[in-house]
Formats: sequence, C-alpha cells, structure tokens
Amino acid sequence: MENIQIRQARLDELPALLAFEQNLIANERPLDDTFVAEEFHYYDLEKMIRSDDAEVVVAVMGDRLVASGNARILEGKPYNRFKRYAFLGFMYTEPDMRGRGINKLIIDGLVEWARGKGLDEVRLQVYSDNTPAIAAYEKVGFKKMLTEMRLATGI
Repeated sequence: MENIQIRQARLDELPALLAFEQNLIANERPLDDTFVAEEFHYYDLEKMIRSDDAEVVVAVMGDRLVASGNARILEGKPYNRFKRYAFLGFMYTEPDMRGRGINKLIIDGLVEWARGKGLDEVRLQVYSDNTPAIAAYEKVGFKKMLTEMRLATGI
C-alpha cells in the first residue's frame, strides 16, 4: 500500500474530521429522504476522541488525512449471546483514494481495538442502495443480516 498509516485521530484534526463527516452526509443524503435540509452531525467526534469506549482512526498518506472510521462500544440486547459489541461508523475515504484497500486497513485497526477491549462482535449499518459500500464491507468479511424498512404515512 502506498505508505498509508492508520492511527488514532487527534483533537487538532477536528476541522478535517468535521469536513469528512459533512462529505459523508452529502454522499448519504440522496439515499435518505428523511434528512433535514440544514447541516447536521452524525457524531460527537471530540467526545469520541476523548472516550475510552470509542476509537476514532484516520488513514494518513504523508501529512494528508485520506480516510476515517470509528468504533463505539454498545450494549447488546438481552437476547444476544454477547453483552457488548463494537459498532463501526464514520467510514469515509476521500474520492481520489477509493479502491486502494484503505477501508480494509481502517476496519482492521478498529477490529483490533475492539479485540483489545475484549469484544468479539463487530457490527455496522449501511444504506441498502449504497452498493459500493456494501461490496467493500463484504470484501472484508461482513455479512448482511437485517434490512430496516420504512413506510412514510404522510402524517
């Protein structure tokens, strides 16, 4: 790989990370017509960077941030065989850097973090119409297991 390093995000990188988040939202906006029109945030990135129960990582090439991802520890449901699991999000790669295996490096780093926290279950959500992301996740071993559906009733 082209000298790409995966490491923890730093607080001084928040402006770049917030831009990544807005790019991610812009990419997903056409997939979800329930989004509000104004700017919003999926994540509290500063809180996650500071948290022991979350990990925010970046992919760096030289001194350029090219991708990001995070993992948060969530509680399993009472019917799950696991009590806690890692939930991945904030998976973003700059358009000119896609297709180079960076997503796998990010996921590998987050999975290693989850193992270090004693977790053996890792999950994520992806829009069903986001076929490139689905393919990327399947390529690293994720399996589809649930489809969320909605009915807009106009109320």
